[in-house]
Amino acid sequence: MAGFFGTAQQMALQAVAEDAHEWTMSTPGACDPGRFLGTDNPDAFGWDTIIEIVKRDGAFGFRLIQAADTAEISRKLQENECRIDFWDVYVANRKDATVATLEVISLGLPKGYSYRPEPHQAANQKMLEVQAFMAENGIAPFSGTKLAGLDGPAVTITIEDESNSLAAVAHAYFPHNKYSRYNRWAWGGLVAVSPSHRGMGLGKIVNAKMVSECFSRFDADFIYELVAASNIPSRKMIEASGLALDPMAKCGIAMSSGEERFTK
Repeated sequence: MAGFFGTAQQMALQAVAEDAHEWTMSTPGACDPGRFLGTDNPDAFGWDTIIEIVKRDGAFGFRLIQAADTAEISRKLQENECRIDFWDVYVANRKDATVATLEVISLGLPKGYSYRPEPHQAANQKMLEVQAFMAENGIAPFSGTKLAGLDGPAVTITIEDESNSLAAVAHAYFPHNKYSRYNRWAWGGLVAVSPSHRGMGLGKIVNAKMVSECFSRFDADFIYELVAASNIPSRKMIEASGLALDPMAKCGIAMSSGEERFTK
């Protein structure tokens, strides 16, 4: 399975999402959460289809759902022996993100660190290194196809140290199709920093570089990132790029009952 990486379950889900990509981008209510199938409009997508996919695949994504709807979503999933974990949503428009990221990026990288060229092949040693780095730092990785931007506009930022070892990564892409009100919204995430390189501000820098590229290169209208309510360091990192909490929105991952949280 070229370009797939992770556990057997993760790779199987990546394959399902990749095979269904054209369908996802042409189906009202569907969106592309990256690792599996998903929706940004459950009513348009259809609850019978949602339950069928969760039970078949074991995981399903909900993106930019109204916070007021989360209780009802949880109830419908529980009635079908499924559950869901939710994340908070942080959002920035072009103006706010441009000002904030310029301030971060203009300070430059710490001495001894540099940006790597972006990966543009789905399956080679450089891509495997990026995916393994994410997995080692608790992030369920995307397929190489998605990280390389081979199925749509995307950016994968990587920072390495003096020994050419990865120190930090981040990724962004466009999950929403032409039928969605969020069509020009980019998603940013998969941010990871090696424990041996923490305390240098690399997370803030790699995130800012990723956010900046979404607006300068891909002409996004907005960008959003997800963070657990208890993850204060990630909140501060995201806020440094100009994003602010949107209390009206949530994102989640539905799982078959008994499955552990899919990613941190």
